[in-house]
Amino acid sequence: MMTGKISKSAAVAALVVAMAAPVGASSSAAPQSLEPVFSSSLAVNGATTTREGRLFVPVQPSRSGAPQLMEIRDGKPVAYPDNRWNGWKPGMDGHDRFVGVNAIRVGPDGALWVVDRGSPGVGKPPVPGGFKLVKIDLSRDRVERVYDLDSVSRPWSFIDDVRFRGDHAYLTDAGAPGLIVLDVGTGKGRRVLEGHPSTVAQSPLKAEGKPLTTEKGDPVNIHADQLEVSPDGKWLYYQPCSGRLSRIETKHLDDPRLGDAELARHVERFADTPSTGGTAIGKDGTIYLSDVDKKRILTISPQGHVKTLFSDSRLIWVDAMWIDDKGDLLLPAAQLNRTPGLNGGKNTVQQPITLYRYPIGQKGARG
Repeated sequence: MMTGKISKSAAVAALVVAMAAPVGASSSAAPQSLEPVFSSSLAVNGATTTREGRLFVPVQPSRSGAPQLMEIRDGKPVAYPDNRWNGWKPGMDGHDRFVGVNAIRVGPDGALWVVDRGSPGVGKPPVPGGFKLVKIDLSRDRVERVYDLDSVSRPWSFIDDVRFRGDHAYLTDAGAPGLIVLDVGTGKGRRVLEGHPSTVAQSPLKAEGKPLTTEKGDPVNIHADQLEVSPDGKWLYYQPCSGRLSRIETKHLDDPRLGDAELARHVERFADTPSTGGTAIGKDGTIYLSDVDKKRILTISPQGHVKTLFSDSRLIWVDAMWIDDKGDLLLPAAQLNRTPGLNGGKNTVQQPITLYRYPIGQKGARG
């Protein structure tokens, strides 16, 4: 997630209203089931696991020299895949090093995919070679391929997250609002729905009851951020960080003949959602979403009905969630809203930062 700015006058296409649902009543799930998995001073903002149980986490910049991608081995974080990939320093080229790891995901192919947002931090300029998607072969612990996203990025882009369907990867741009459709075979990408209302932040971003502000005191705008692919591959769900979840059929996104005007006619408003840190989707199509303002986890049914799963005071900005093969929802309480870039220049993070798990009784969709 990250900030970006665009005038609302640039968002000029109308959303197709399909369905929207208010947040429903809480379930009877007990917060006592929320258990810590890993705690440290590292700013962990996500998690992903292999079918064999290997655990990987991305780390946001919090201190100089800390690796940006780590594997948790026997409870200890280890730089992954090696120190060199985690050794970028100002002035270096970014083609073969992580400049700013923003999201990670074990894909349907079993590889570890790493989204590099292109810049080393909030409000910092992109680095040459920084915008990229990195594929890591977990059987050899080596980078297999680097997808250069320079041609589909803007100077103010902030490449945020990724999901997959077949030969296509879908990425969100939270800085220059839009989606990126990438053919993982050819490596060619296209920007779509650029500046469309479904990709542009339309409401204030809030967390723990407070509007988020930059170090200069300006409102924080985080555009296209969270996204999920339905288990059957039919739908791509996506939204700005401040909410309102939309969807579009993937067959339309995959068709390079369709321009933005035609694609806009296929966008559907799906559910009214609050300020969100992260999402995950189960094999039954249920979307799990973190409400960072009220410190709770919501569920959204395939029909668009929203309910509260549970709330807990420890859920301080739960960011990119993951559902493992044991049926546990992994929740990184990253406290990003308490960091200076989103908190008016003040650091109010309370250590440690903890990755939690919560049993939901189903596996995740690995799209």
